[in-house]
Amino acid sequence: MKAPSEPIPTLTTGPEDAPLQVIMAHGAGAPMDSPFMEAAANGLGDRGWRVTRFEFPYMARRREDGRKRPPDRQEVLREAFRSVIQKQGARGVVLAGKSLGGRIASMEAEAAGSEGLMAFGYPFHPPGKPERTRIEHLRELTTPALFIQGERDPFGHRDEVAAYPLASAIRFNWVPDGNHDLAPRKASGRTQELNWEAAWGAADTFLRGLALER
Repeated sequence: MKAPSEPIPTLTTGPEDAPLQVIMAHGAGAPMDSPFMEAAANGLGDRGWRVTRFEFPYMARRREDGRKRPPDRQEVLREAFRSVIQKQGARGVVLAGKSLGGRIASMEAEAAGSEGLMAFGYPFHPPGKPERTRIEHLRELTTPALFIQGERDPFGHRDEVAAYPLASAIRFNWVPDGNHDLAPRKASGRTQELNWEAAWGAADTFLRGLALER
C-alpha cells in the first residue's frame, strides 16, 4: 500500500523517554481531540506512556471544511495507520484505537510487528445487527491484545462477545455498565470519570506487562 499523499495530522502526549509508545486512532465520528481521546491520551501520558494520536484523511478534511463525511475505504485507513507507524518508528510501538480506530489497529498489529494492541470499544458488529460480526481476523491474532469494553456496548455487549471464537492472545477488561464510550447510566451509581479512570488503569497495567517482557 502507498503512503497517503497528504500529511497525517498528529498530537503527542507523554514523556519522550517512555518505554513504549502508543499510536492511537480515533473512532468513526469523532476526531483525535474528542473528549474521549483527550482523556485517554492524558490518562496514559500521566502514567508515563508516550501517546501519539492521529486523524484519518476523511476526518482531517472535515477539520478543514466542517463537512461530515463517512470513513474512508478500509485500505485508505490502513495506509494512514502505516504512515504514522513509519514516521514514529517501529521500535516499542503499541497500536491502539477507539472503535473504528481499534478495528484498523487490530488489522495492522501483526504486520507492524507491534508489541501489543489496545482497543477501546471494539465494534464487534453494527448496533442492532449482531449477525454482521467483524471478528474474522481476530480468530488467529497472535499480538498480545487488551480490549477494554463497556458491559452494555451496543456494538457487542458482554454476553455476545463471550460466545465469539477469538484468539487466546486477546484479553478483556469489562467496564461496569459502560456504553460504547465506556460511560455508565446514572442509576448504576458510577460516573463516566470513574469508568474512564478504570479504563486507563487497565491499559496502564497491560502496558507495564508488555514493557517487562521486552
